[in-house]
Amino acid sequence: MKKLNVLLVSTLLLTMSCKGNSKKDTALLEDAATKTVIETTVLENRTKNTIKVALLLDTSNSMDGLIHQAKAQLWEIVNELSYAKCDNEKPNLEIALYEYGNDNLPSSEGHIRQVLAFSSDLDEISEKLFSLTTRGGSEFCGHVIQTSMDQLDWGNNNKDLKLLFIAGNEPFTQGTVNYKNAITNALEKDVVVNTIFCGAYEQGISGMWKDGAMLGKGDYMTIAHTKSIVHVQTPYDKKIMEYNTQLNNTYIGYGKKGYLNTIRQSTQDANAISVDEEIAVERAVSKSSSLYKNSSWDLVDAVENNEVKIEELTKDELPKELKNKSKEEIAAYVKKQRDSRKEIQLKIRELDTKRKSYIVDSKKGDPKKSDLESAMIKAIKTQAARKGYVW
Repeated sequence: MKKLNVLLVSTLLLTMSCKGNSKKDTALLEDAATKTVIETTVLENRTKNTIKVALLLDTSNSMDGLIHQAKAQLWEIVNELSYAKCDNEKPNLEIALYEYGNDNLPSSEGHIRQVLAFSSDLDEISEKLFSLTTRGGSEFCGHVIQTSMDQLDWGNNNKDLKLLFIAGNEPFTQGTVNYKNAITNALEKDVVVNTIFCGAYEQGISGMWKDGAMLGKGDYMTIAHTKSIVHVQTPYDKKIMEYNTQLNNTYIGYGKKGYLNTIRQSTQDANAISVDEEIAVERAVSKSSSLYKNSSWDLVDAVENNEVKIEELTKDELPKELKNKSKEEIAAYVKKQRDSRKEIQLKIRELDTKRKSYIVDSKKGDPKKSDLESAMIKAIKTQAARKGYVW
């Protein structure tokens, strides 16, 4: 589109310079050229719609179950979001993470810490989640909401879906920052505030968690954070994990981040398995989706997204196995890895379709779940529909 428009502009300008054009014809041509330049600029500058999710998690003593659910269900949530579309395109996904209510955090800052600013790096998000530990403290909901408004870049694209989820089990009213003021500030940034109370429904209402959600135009939810999550094993899991191993072998670490991020990728695979084998399967499925992007360290993604040119890479930036290869050999190797990756990802997604059907059939007649993943997905889909997002 860009090349076509530039060619059209050049042709129009050349035509205008030719003799024989009337003033009227020249004016029309100038208008057409101007319009084309504007359209080209709009196309180039248009940003992709993004789903932005800020997770504010209570990490006080009683919240081990909540943190466990967050670790366990990150990949299920990501997988569900991978099916979203807006303006007939798949949006980006960015997740930010805060912890609050932990005695290890400075009291002068409200026992609050930004664990991660908005990031689309799913391995980094997983790594930060697994770094969380709990310890008793004071839970200041209004303060952490306001802090996330002040610190995070929420952007100004009115088609972005901006969602905040705050989870905890103490009264919503604690602290010196009034939660109503903080939520009002969130609404001014077009951020929907959802509250997740870890405990009984009525207790959350009396603790003003529902009031916070209503004020924030979001959903009030309760979860059974102390209950174990039951994951369904399927006949397709083993093969998906075999494909996951093959998938990892298609990554080519380059530059300063290459080696370390390759290690981090396998570490997060291991972290997922440490929670539950089914969580590892969910993560493998996430790695087959368009949301799992690693252009900053993987040469295949970087070349595919036109963020790196092979001919401009120095020998020091290349991994050991490519240092003595010609540019042509490197390009051929990258293409081979890319084609292999796409084939493996397709196979994983095909198996996941069968896997999902198996899980749905196995859960028929079961009572409705009350866990973090169920609560968040229901809220996200409802609120996404308001902005034209579909699944």
